[in-house]
Amino acid sequence: MTVQPLPFTEMPYEHPDFAEIRADFYAALEQFNHAGSAREQIAAMEAINTVRDRLATAYNLVHIRHSIDARDEFYDKENSYFDEQMPQTEAWRNDYYRALLDSPYRDELATRFGPQLFRIAEASLRTFDPKILPLLQEENKLVTEYMKLKAKASFELDGEVYNLSTILVKELDPDRDTRRRAAEVKWNFYAEHGEEFDRIYDELVRIRTRMARELGYDNYIGLGYDRMLRTDYGPEEVARYREQIRQEVVPIARELYARQLDRLGLDELRYYDEEFRFPDGNPQPQGDPEWIVDQARKMYEELSAETGRFFHFMQRRELMDLVAKDGKQPGGYCTYIPDYGTPFIFSNFNGTSGDIDVLTHEFGHAFQVYSSRDIGISEYNWPTYEACEIHSMSMEFFTWPWMELFFGEQTEKYRLAHLGGAVRFLPYGVAVDEFQHQIYGNPDLSPAERRSAWREIERKYLPQRDYAGNEYLESGGFWHKQNHIFAAPFYYIDYCLAQVCAFQFWRRDREDHAAAWSDYLRLCRAGGSGSFLELVRLADLESPFDPGTIARAVAPIKDFVKEA
Repeated sequence: MTVQPLPFTEMPYEHPDFAEIRADFYAALEQFNHAGSAREQIAAMEAINTVRDRLATAYNLVHIRHSIDARDEFYDKENSYFDEQMPQTEAWRNDYYRALLDSPYRDELATRFGPQLFRIAEASLRTFDPKILPLLQEENKLVTEYMKLKAKASFELDGEVYNLSTILVKELDPDRDTRRRAAEVKWNFYAEHGEEFDRIYDELVRIRTRMARELGYDNYIGLGYDRMLRTDYGPEEVARYREQIRQEVVPIARELYARQLDRLGLDELRYYDEEFRFPDGNPQPQGDPEWIVDQARKMYEELSAETGRFFHFMQRRELMDLVAKDGKQPGGYCTYIPDYGTPFIFSNFNGTSGDIDVLTHEFGHAFQVYSSRDIGISEYNWPTYEACEIHSMSMEFFTWPWMELFFGEQTEKYRLAHLGGAVRFLPYGVAVDEFQHQIYGNPDLSPAERRSAWREIERKYLPQRDYAGNEYLESGGFWHKQNHIFAAPFYYIDYCLAQVCAFQFWRRDREDHAAAWSDYLRLCRAGGSGSFLELVRLADLESPFDPGTIARAVAPIKDFVKEA
């Protein structure tokens, strides 16, 4: 891939003319349809991907810059423009996929690119019809409204002003009363806007259900799975997976919470205590953000030649915006700017151990897409999401030997908290997934009934949770904080599936680093060229769906976290 070596701040953005891009796309598609050989069709596919990459580059520049400062009027306007215009590209994509599936040279193309491209095409064709275009546009607007509502959060505590990212420091304060007040301030924001969150989600559920029914699905569940390009498992397998988590992991999580209660010397573990793990405070990085980046550079130089070169590349090109600030959207992500061949890492450092988690996590995503960027087709830049999360969650564990660089004497405390936190995450992750299946399986539930459904699911998977009488949380409002529920339905289980794979890499890395890292590199370089279960096999991992996999994955963790 030949790209311009520009830093992110110098990457020019040009407002795209969708009519012009459409004309270029269909000219390349016409070339594909009239090709006289597989070789000519492959050349046309390259032309199609060039057009798609041009548009994706413009979109991602807007997305990143709007995320960095949601108050920027220019990029806010451009973001709204993309919300309005991007859904029409699904029709372009489907015309291309239809031509691909009907190609007289399909067997030769499948030999060149593998079967996954055609599986993606088949699933995608089921997810769009021009008649749902207005619904897709409205869906985009509602998701943007949700994100902007959270980005404007601002509240005062002890004379300081915080947002949803920076308040976490106070939520982890060793002083229990400070933790309580910080949690109350944050959740008061959600409670004050609870009706807005309910209204946005209610509209999203109704819009997504209408889309599904107009496309011939019974409800949004089937459409949601197809939009996620899940080609080798479905809701039944996921339901069995959730049950394995309930049986195998929930008891371990309960034990971890009981030990935490004893360690903290408390009579009861309130919701504002759950993330506070040690009586002398949670582990914290021993320096400021610039210092963290310096330690990360040393870590990745020592981990492997590939990661060392890549980290230098990310620094030189200014491809990381890491620190929380006013107007910045909460959360963290990695995206890809194809015309420049560069990933971009976005996060909100706030002085907690989460700064290291998000850096290693998003670096795993970035390293994967960079490793597979030359495969040659846009569909294979990334795999499906659950496979994507294997790269990120496993990178969190591959970097364990270097955690002393960040935490010094608190390193062992960090490892215990990190691994114990990964175990405790799984019940919450499957709770989010079960909630979404209930909601989209019963789309006519009222907002109050949805909150009640969430609270019942919490009691099933998170029986330790004590909201200390907080009316908003007791009524089932906790899920309002979860971006994925609003913006990416059915995504969240992907973290859970990947976590079980990452646990396997954690064990194997401790036994034979060279072999584990070799399998991880092979997985990264494969990009999205296989389905989830194909990529799992490629990395020599056990499928999370197979009976016994979860029990085997968590068995070595039980002893390690016995002090967590």
